[in-house]
Amino acid sequence: MTIYAAGALLWREEKGKLLVALIHRSRHQDWSFPKGKVDPGETFPEAAVREVYEETGLKIRLGIPLPTAHYTVPTGEDKEVHYWAARVSDKTLAKSNFKPSEEVAKVDWVTPEKAHELLSYKFDNEVLDALLDLEKKHQLKTNSLIVLRHAKAMTRDEWHKGYIVDDGKRPLLDEGTKQAKKLIPLLGAFGPKRVTSSPWVRCFNTVQPYAKKMNLPIIERSQLSENGNKKGPKRTRNVVKDIIDEGKSAVLCSHRPALPTILSELAQLASKEQAKEIEAAADLKPAEFVVLHLAVNADKKRKKVVAVERWGLL
Repeated sequence: MTIYAAGALLWREEKGKLLVALIHRSRHQDWSFPKGKVDPGETFPEAAVREVYEETGLKIRLGIPLPTAHYTVPTGEDKEVHYWAARVSDKTLAKSNFKPSEEVAKVDWVTPEKAHELLSYKFDNEVLDALLDLEKKHQLKTNSLIVLRHAKAMTRDEWHKGYIVDDGKRPLLDEGTKQAKKLIPLLGAFGPKRVTSSPWVRCFNTVQPYAKKMNLPIIERSQLSENGNKKGPKRTRNVVKDIIDEGKSAVLCSHRPALPTILSELAQLASKEQAKEIEAAADLKPAEFVVLHLAVNADKKRKKVVAVERWGLL
């Protein structure tokens, strides 16, 4: 049996120097990174954000994914821990409500060199090395761009049985409405600050719960609708370019027929292998999404995809 867990390597900069957060657990007398077991029905990203908050008092958004740690616990069971990098701003740090507990005695911010000295386990050092490698490549500071397919909607055949012509008004099913609500914490794990959607009902209503929860406006773009993409794929690409150029973490909700146009535009910012992974996301299922982590090159003009993830509801 495998124990599944998730966590994050928290990092920040102080006077131009990188610092990482370590937790000291009194019960185990060890130093490690904040992490914990995945709850039933919970995805890895949701668990990572929740566990970091419970152990450090910090509300984070996930950055680039880091290598997964595999090891055996004293009981003989295998354990698999999924990690992400997560930048902590001065504002976020000031809002921490950490209180020492029986589980976590303290949270210390230390240099990478000190972290290597303190960390109790080899696998933690290996994950830290991966984070430091990203820093050397200037790929640690990223924004997330999420491409989301709308939740489960009424089928075209059922909708048109009533002789209704306007497919833009085809609604979500009850299952789709539930999916939209369940997407709130999963999307929130990556913290998109911009919500852009096709104005068609099934897309708009998919992102509405998240936008409402985060008090964000929904930016409607007809170019992201099925008809808009069909009539002018170049205009659809231009919407994607505008979102990229804005440089904010964002979620973009659209339809399956429009996904190839959207994803092929994003694939131009990726390596060949990543491009294949991005374009393969054209088969996203309802309420499923792909996350592109974008870093800025040294010239500050061109964004670059440094990691790709794909997630859906359980």
